[in-house]
Amino acid sequence: MNLRLLSRRAVLLVYVASAICCLWVVASQVECGSADVEAQTLVAATPPMGWNSWDSYGETVAESDIRANAAWMAEHLKSYGWEYVVADEGWYISNLATRSDTVPAQFSLDGYGRYIPSVNTIPSSEHEAGLKPLADYIHSLGLKLGIHVLRGIPREAVRNNLPIAGSRYRAKDAADTSDVCPWNNYNYGLNTKSPAAQAYYDSIAKLYASWDVDFLKVDCISSRPYKGEEIRMFRQALHKVHRPMVLSLSPGAAPLEKAADLARYSQMWRISDDVWDVWHGDKDFPQGVENQFARAAKWSSFSGPGHWPDADMLPIGRLEPSPGWEKPRTSRLTHDEQRTMLTLWSIFRSPLMMGGNLTLCDEWTESALTNAELIGVDQHSTNSHAVISTDKLAVWVATPESEKGVYVALFNLASAPETFHFAWKDLGLKGDKYLLRDLWEHADLGSTESIDVKLPAHGSALYWAADH
Repeated sequence: MNLRLLSRRAVLLVYVASAICCLWVVASQVECGSADVEAQTLVAATPPMGWNSWDSYGETVAESDIRANAAWMAEHLKSYGWEYVVADEGWYISNLATRSDTVPAQFSLDGYGRYIPSVNTIPSSEHEAGLKPLADYIHSLGLKLGIHVLRGIPREAVRNNLPIAGSRYRAKDAADTSDVCPWNNYNYGLNTKSPAAQAYYDSIAKLYASWDVDFLKVDCISSRPYKGEEIRMFRQALHKVHRPMVLSLSPGAAPLEKAADLARYSQMWRISDDVWDVWHGDKDFPQGVENQFARAAKWSSFSGPGHWPDADMLPIGRLEPSPGWEKPRTSRLTHDEQRTMLTLWSIFRSPLMMGGNLTLCDEWTESALTNAELIGVDQHSTNSHAVISTDKLAVWVATPESEKGVYVALFNLASAPETFHFAWKDLGLKGDKYLLRDLWEHADLGSTESIDVKLPAHGSALYWAADH
């Protein structure tokens, strides 16, 4: 049997089955009359894939940078499923050129206290165009636009007590001035007991919908502190505008005991603090690749169409010219560690959000991002979970959606090369022999009674095993 031919045929079956499944889910939930769940199923049927500006540009991302990365994505990555282009923090800051640790940020606001793009950063936003011209460009490439915002209401809007669009309320009616994000003081939190708070979130959702935004990353909401009521209010506001938008919640670690609410009201939420290009983080910030294994194992059962625990961005490739942490650099993760990151994120079914500068992508990084067989594991598998987990080793399995067999990922967490041998029964599989395919090397390995592999330090392997 030719596994390559079988795999291609199976991919077609996966896409057909996925489409039928998504239509059935939407229809059944519309019939049940669940407004918030219905809104979710229109987007993120599979884990979102895209690029976020933070790891390479920090607050300094400009429209020219966004367009350049989008153009590169459209040419090189779009056909593999990468589609979201997310402008992280900074698009509404008007003094980026002179901004420093000692110079406070200045903001662009409209007359209703809502952040709007600064013409210094997004030149096409002049004449009250907002982000619509940028969205039009992104959409012309067949991609989707995302933006970053903070929960709450700008302090400047509260100082000036600006009116809230579409309501009889003003900013002071909505604000809780005792509530400020502990690591970003741009906004006050909202007084969730006041109807003015919902009116404000309704107003910004309507504004973003008018710009044709497709993805909303809301920060300082899913932990430190967890703001469950504001998450619900965001979902309600987005439902009212009838425009499908991914709702992505940051930072982590989101509380595991709130998993049901997170899945009900958002499409993705962070399971840890920021992950950067380190193997292991000893503190909450930054976190590294190795830190995510235990968290992913706890969160894997909560993945499903419309709701995805998020292992964070992929700090691979070139992190420049102005990364959100430390100096410009090539990712400090080795190629083996980057493969391990991509393998874990994929078999865990995390959203895949590239953090490196796409316009500076080298051949190795591009080949990793365009591994269709790896992406297939992330986008089209079910029942992913860890079957072995120790200090030196992790083994995960997942089931292809409409294909026989099983995906198997092996990880060497040790700092030296290790050789591993597993009979299929050691992994909970019933067959005596399996046809094995290496999804990183794109190689059929024939019929085997076990997996035998030597992995480098912090290395990994990813297989498709078909019973016969």
